[in-house]
Amino acid sequence: MTRHPGHHRGQEGADMEIGLIGLGKMGFNMRERLRGAGIGVVGYDPRPEVSDVPTLAALAEALPAPRVVWVMVPSGAITRDTITALGQVLSPGDLVIDGGNSQYTDDQPHAAELGQLGIGYLDCGVSGGIWGLENGYGLMVGGDVAHVEMAMPVFDALRPTGPRENGFSHAGPVGAGHYAKMVHNGIEYGLMQAYAEGYELLKASQLVENVPAVLQGWSEGTVVRSWLLDLLVRALQEDPGLDAISGWTADSGEGRWTVLEAIDHAVPLPVISAALFARFASRQEESPAMKAVSALRNQFGGHASRSSSSTGPDAPGTPGSAD
Repeated sequence: MTRHPGHHRGQEGADMEIGLIGLGKMGFNMRERLRGAGIGVVGYDPRPEVSDVPTLAALAEALPAPRVVWVMVPSGAITRDTITALGQVLSPGDLVIDGGNSQYTDDQPHAAELGQLGIGYLDCGVSGGIWGLENGYGLMVGGDVAHVEMAMPVFDALRPTGPRENGFSHAGPVGAGHYAKMVHNGIEYGLMQAYAEGYELLKASQLVENVPAVLQGWSEGTVVRSWLLDLLVRALQEDPGLDAISGWTADSGEGRWTVLEAIDHAVPLPVISAALFARFASRQEESPAMKAVSALRNQFGGHASRSSSSTGPDAPGTPGSAD
């Protein structure tokens, strides 16, 4: 098999096989990276055009014991149903890894459900997106040491080139991997928001004539250099005005969970919270809150407000009025 750029594994995983459930954007690329590292992969997906086997039972039958099965499906009900279904086709001594973006509170129930059947369980937060095939994935794992060792050839194949500890962490017991990934994604929210706000301010200035060049000039040597900055530069190279992209921004759940955890632990997260709320604001064509602010300014200070049909800027406020 052809190895993908950056692969660095020896033969330690060459005789290993793994089942992989979910062959979407992430799962499909993970299958390719694993195969490139010499690990046999039996993939299952409801779409027959990408699936290697027709059913979960067929997947279990195709794998040698003890089986290792990686679940890479959307969090919530789909993951829970998949875990339950695997309990019906796997055997004692097998191992299930949930690599999706599940909430960490789901992990202990999943481990208990499978544990009653003698099946092991690990949770693994995975970062890397569509670039993981080439660059490798950052992995954060929760579970027993013995189960982690059992799956280590898989983790080594998926992680980036270089020292294991720079792309893989055994974060703690079951649930710790997804908890670490939750916090990782919360930090990601804040970083993206900071870059976005800086971009907007540069763009609003009449002094800075080449915003993409400024951002690219930060790519080496500056304290704000990062892969996220590189991706922003790439996006601006492909679409200099970002005209083809809507400002509507989704959130996958981890940002919300991070903020809720911060409330439970009384840990201040002003940056991450603000970044989450900015995503909510991006989905409002007209903000009821800002309408109320405009109305209040008009009521107490006589500031002009813009009608809902107006497209121009607000008129200056009345001189000397309070705000």
